[in-house]
Amino acid sequence: MDRFRMIFQYFQSNSESVMNGICGLLALASVKMYTSFDFSCPCLPQYNMAYGLGIMFVPPVIFFLCGLILNRQSLVMLEEWRRPQGRRKKDPAVIRYMCSSIMQRAMVAPVVWIIVTLLDGKCLICAFSGSMDPEKFVGFANVSTVQVQQLLAKVPCKDDELMRNNTSRKAVSRYLRCWSQALGWSILLILIVAAFLARWLRPCFNQATLLQARHWSNYIDIEQKIFEETCCEHSRLFAHKCILHFFESMRQEIKLHSFSLPREGEGAEGEEDFLWGITDQDQVNKLLKTWYYEKPPMDVSQVHQR
Repeated sequence: MDRFRMIFQYFQSNSESVMNGICGLLALASVKMYTSFDFSCPCLPQYNMAYGLGIMFVPPVIFFLCGLILNRQSLVMLEEWRRPQGRRKKDPAVIRYMCSSIMQRAMVAPVVWIIVTLLDGKCLICAFSGSMDPEKFVGFANVSTVQVQQLLAKVPCKDDELMRNNTSRKAVSRYLRCWSQALGWSILLILIVAAFLARWLRPCFNQATLLQARHWSNYIDIEQKIFEETCCEHSRLFAHKCILHFFESMRQEIKLHSFSLPREGEGAEGEEDFLWGITDQDQVNKLLKTWYYEKPPMDVSQVHQR
């Protein structure tokens, strides 16, 4: 039990590193899923584009949502954004910083999937083979419009009897694959340049504002964790006190059944200090409601003065 507690505390104290690791695992999973995925274009004019674009963009949406779900700070950010003003003001800069951090991590796996699909080229060939201009390829001459659309739709299916030895199919496929790979490398280059500029131009901006936003973002996350831990500890102690009170009220009936009961006050020393004088459910609900609607200000000077 202590080992699991140590692991849990490690995850709590290193949540940022853990989230970076999860984002990396999602990115590797996206690449592994695509390489093991059996891509089979339907080769039908009315379905090719929907299938190709669906394979390219639907899994990234799933990975993006998984990144948001697995990131604990996304829930913390929403709670901070939606909570009442109370006695503690809300800092929009902190919320923007948390949102930016969450989005950056959640976008890693989707971007990796899109780049891998573009470099591979199968999705783009399947989606846009029917949109090509047949006049650019000599193999489609003297063919009716309907037949041209059917032949272009069968370009991704190299095992089809009509297109197996068709040189125009290879030309269309090569043309679209070149565009797909060029688009993939361009996106990768743009992202690398953007990351490079963001890394090296960051010191040119106000570092004090960035440090403040990062500090209070970590504070909100840690405060929420400590509040949940304190609530769990208080719930355990309050449940313990309620159970002791129940058995105390049943003392006479327990004696009739020859059970032994501890003496009054035995085993419950210091519980009043831990429970802060809370004795019923309404008081607990009132405290939780006060915490939500009137967050205490982050000022402990009065405590030190006392």
